[in-house]
Amino acid sequence: MKTHQHKLKQPPRPLFSCGFFRYCTQSVLSPTNATPPALPLSDPPLPPPPLPPPQPHSESSSSSNTSQSFTQWRFSHTPITTDLMTNLSVDDTELRHQSPPRTAAPPPPPPVIISDLQELFHVAELQLSTDEESDKIKAIYMLQHSLVNARAAVDGGACGDAPVTCPPAVMRRVLSCLKDKEVAKPATKVLLALCLGECNRRVAVEEGAVGKVVEALVDLDGGAVAERALAALELLCTVAEGAAELRAHALVGPMMVEVMRRMETTRGRENAIGILAVIYGGAGGDAVGFAPQEEVARVVMLAMQGDCSARGRRKGAQLLKMLQENERLDLSQEVG
Repeated sequence: MKTHQHKLKQPPRPLFSCGFFRYCTQSVLSPTNATPPALPLSDPPLPPPPLPPPQPHSESSSSSNTSQSFTQWRFSHTPITTDLMTNLSVDDTELRHQSPPRTAAPPPPPPVIISDLQELFHVAELQLSTDEESDKIKAIYMLQHSLVNARAAVDGGACGDAPVTCPPAVMRRVLSCLKDKEVAKPATKVLLALCLGECNRRVAVEEGAVGKVVEALVDLDGGAVAERALAALELLCTVAEGAAELRAHALVGPMMVEVMRRMETTRGRENAIGILAVIYGGAGGDAVGFAPQEEVARVVMLAMQGDCSARGRRKGAQLLKMLQENERLDLSQEVG
C-alpha cells in the first residue's frame, strides 16, 4: 500500500518585485495575506478638504486642468487680492520713507569778539578778501559784535591817543553790504559804529560812503535799519567833502522827502531833518533844482507836529527858518 506524501503548497509568487507594490500585495486587501493585520484603534484619518471651485480659464488644456487640480489638492492656495497687495506696498513705502525723529538744532556758535581793533581789522580784511559768501557773513557779524556790543570804537577810542583807523579795504566791503538784504542789518550797525570815530569818517567818505548810503536808503523801509543808515549819513556830513557830495547827489532831495514820509521811528525823523538842514543850510542855490521846497517844508512840519523828539523839533525849526531867509518858501501859506 502506497503512502501518499502530501507536499506543502508553495505560496504564490508576488506579481511585482518592487518594494512598493510588494507592500500592496501584503496589505489588508491583498488576497494572498492569510492573516490580516490588526486594525488601529485610533480614529480614521479625516478626509481631505473639499477642493475649491476651479477658476475659469479660457483656452486651457485638459492636462493643465488635471495638474492644477492635483496641485490645489496637495497645496491649498488662497488668492491674494489686489487691495491687499496695495495696502502692503503702501505700508512698506511708509516704513521705508518714514523720517527719523527730528532732533533740536544745535545752538549757533558764540560770536567772535576781538577787543584789539588792529587785530580785528586784520582778521576782517582777510575774511572779506576771499570773496566767499560765508566768510563775508562771518566777518560782518564779527565786526558787529566787536564794535557795537563791546563798544570798542567809543570806549576804546578808535581815534583816541593811538588811533586805529579802519583799513579802506574793510570799509569798502562794509559799504558793499548795505544793499545786501541778508547782511544789511549788521552792516548798518558796523558803519554807524565806525563813523562814531572821526578818523573813520574821512575813510568812509573817500570810499564813496555818502552815495552808497543814499542809494541803499531807496530800498530800505522806515525801520531801524534805515534809522541807522540816516544816523551814519548825518555823521558823514560833518566832513566837508561828505556834505558837498550829499548836496551834489541828484536823488537826495526827492529821496529824503520820501524817507521822511515813511520813517516810523523818532530818531529816524530827527536824523532825516538834520540831513535836510545840511542840504539847504550850505547849498546856496545848488539844491533848488533837486528838491521841491514846498514838499520839504510840508513833511518837516508834519514830522514836528507828530511824534518827534525835542532835538528834532529844534532842527526842524532851524531848517524852516533857513528856507524862509533864503526866500525859497513862504511859510505863512504853509502854516495857514
